[in-house]
Amino acid sequence: MTYQPIHVIGGGLAGSEAAWQAAEAGVPVILHEMRPVRGTEAHQTDGLAELVCSNSFRSDDAETNAVGLLHAEMRLAGSLIMRSGDANQVPAGGALAVDRDGFSDAVTRAIEDHPLITVQRGEITGLPPEEWDQVIIATGPLTAPGLAEAIREKTGADALAFFDAIAPIVHFDTVNMDVAWFQSRYDKIGPGGTGKDYINCPMNKEQYEAFIQALLDGEKTTFKEWEGTPYFDGCLPIEVMAERGPETLRHGPMKPMGLTNAHKPDEKAYAVVQLRQDNALGTLYNMVGFQTKLKYGEQVQIFRMIPGLENAEFARLGGLHRNTYINSPALLDGKLQLRSRPGLRFAGQITGCEGYVESAAIGLLTGRLAAAERRGERIAPPPATTAFGALLNHITGGHILSDDEPGKRSFQPMNINFGLFPPVELPKLEGGKRLRGKDKSVARKRAMTARALADCRAWLGIESRAAAE
Repeated sequence: MTYQPIHVIGGGLAGSEAAWQAAEAGVPVILHEMRPVRGTEAHQTDGLAELVCSNSFRSDDAETNAVGLLHAEMRLAGSLIMRSGDANQVPAGGALAVDRDGFSDAVTRAIEDHPLITVQRGEITGLPPEEWDQVIIATGPLTAPGLAEAIREKTGADALAFFDAIAPIVHFDTVNMDVAWFQSRYDKIGPGGTGKDYINCPMNKEQYEAFIQALLDGEKTTFKEWEGTPYFDGCLPIEVMAERGPETLRHGPMKPMGLTNAHKPDEKAYAVVQLRQDNALGTLYNMVGFQTKLKYGEQVQIFRMIPGLENAEFARLGGLHRNTYINSPALLDGKLQLRSRPGLRFAGQITGCEGYVESAAIGLLTGRLAAAERRGERIAPPPATTAFGALLNHITGGHILSDDEPGKRSFQPMNINFGLFPPVELPKLEGGKRLRGKDKSVARKRAMTARALADCRAWLGIESRAAAE
């Protein structure tokens, strides 16, 4: 049977995954990507699924980490994003980090080579026409002004916005390895890693305090147009963290715990700056957690205060861009469709999920939902016990309205976390005793992930297909 195509607007992680899932279900897809016809403030290439911030997909631990669980569920669902990430991983301790160029190239090739996907380059300046009865808008945090305004007019609601910042990237051969050393925190060995996957730059107390003061004094980029726009706590500029108190960074991206200076093993660092491999060649490293809105000249001067980076050369300096998302619980139904226009779905960061993997996961769901509808099939939403279902529930109804201010929106972007999952009952130990403390926390997480993976397999029909074979 020949089906009418599904239109996907936006070739980022969510849009690419949505297009792939729909095409793999046998439905033709037209993927609209405005680059290079129109660029953005953050993208540097015209490749699909370009990573503009970090190159990390975060933890790959599917037993005790919600992000790692989401990785596992996406792999079960045949995710293109996870397949491309796994094929282009670089060492990163317990995290899954990728060579950003290799990753984007892999996604682009797969999409362009798929017989049911057509890529059209050009900007969609308004809401798609009514004859596009199945559409997925996955334009991400940098939605073009024309389309953003059309969405606002259609929904009758203002898009909310927050700042997103980008971390600098350093040339490895300019790092002073007589001062810095290789080690993963607590020597943890992750996918493709060795336990020595990060470059660590130590600071003593005096150096740390001078660095914090420089961050506070440094000249920042200002955007009058964005005044009053809040930051997302998961992607704060480093100087904003410094403003929250002199010890904030020591308990955040610069925490020294789990690290031992290979050059001075008896000398405990007061703070540590970590750099993570950014490309497969190992020639580029990004500064972990060092998103910034410092002006370029200030960045070079201040970051060269870090021991080991005295002569650092930067392949890319940090930056700042605006991120927007819609009030999804009020606007979208349980299948991610705009309530006022069934068949028009939203995916990715514009829905109010945060993070590469979360965005791609919502793209995966919209692709499957749109394809099922096109094929005349009924598909149940993923169970709330799965990472897919937990994310979907957060986006479509996981907010709480204030009793003091009726109607005020409390919906905020969020990464996947175990707080979004239904509770799980833990068995009692012998003698009726219960687990406590860390043991209870680990057991609870393992019970949640085991339940989630079993329910996800059932939802995908993997067990029934295996039995039939």
